[in-house]
Amino acid sequence: MNFIGRYRLVRRIGAGSFATVWLGHDDDLDVPVAVKVLADNWASNNDVRNRFLWEARIMRRIHDRRLVQVYDIGTLDDGRPYFVMDYINGGSMNDLRSQGIDPVRALQLCAEACRALDVLHAQGIIHRDVTPGNLLLSRSGSGATQVLIADLGVAKSMLDAVGATMTAGTPSYMAPEQAMGVTPLDRRADIYSLTAVTYAMLTGHPPFLVRGIADILARDPSQPPGADRRTARRSPNTRCTDALGLGSRP
Repeated sequence: MNFIGRYRLVRRIGAGSFATVWLGHDDDLDVPVAVKVLADNWASNNDVRNRFLWEARIMRRIHDRRLVQVYDIGTLDDGRPYFVMDYINGGSMNDLRSQGIDPVRALQLCAEACRALDVLHAQGIIHRDVTPGNLLLSRSGSGATQVLIADLGVAKSMLDAVGATMTAGTPSYMAPEQAMGVTPLDRRADIYSLTAVTYAMLTGHPPFLVRGIADILARDPSQPPGADRRTARRSPNTRCTDALGLGSRP
């Protein structure tokens, strides 16, 4: 597959359970683009397909420099939908987290992420999966960096969230009420996640050792961040890893 629509594919830049993202090139406009394609094993699932298309529509509807913009949508010959976004050239905050970043710079970027998240909340949208990997960095020719929110695949309208039963998100950054399936879910769940992101940007790892939702439900709510890691280091039989498989930095 060399082309999707009029977009020439350059290389795959990401893949998940539900979709694959390609770096492409719009030869007509001579600009790089990102093309997100629904995974073939979900193409016949109407619920997943509708969520995929909803993501494209909401990203298209909200015009703000802090949100990745969608400017085309289509369907492959095999029936899978795709949509085309601006290509964000600076990687993600997760790249910086894993490499290590100056604390002042980390806090500056997290403050920008707060402003980006506020754009969604002002539109009545809960992201539900705020992670360092979903906060992208756009670098201008002058060296300025802009934080943009991406991946609204599990986002929900605050109004539609009433009565929702689907638990979605990344456990390492998930609010306890989200793990418990509490409804209605509101913007405070995203604020918790962004707080966890800030902790991770400053320390190199999420605040709690979490491998799945069961770990969130079993955790003592009075336990301070990092306590489980200190316990893990004291125990020679405990391997200290987080849900992303990156472990903790010294």
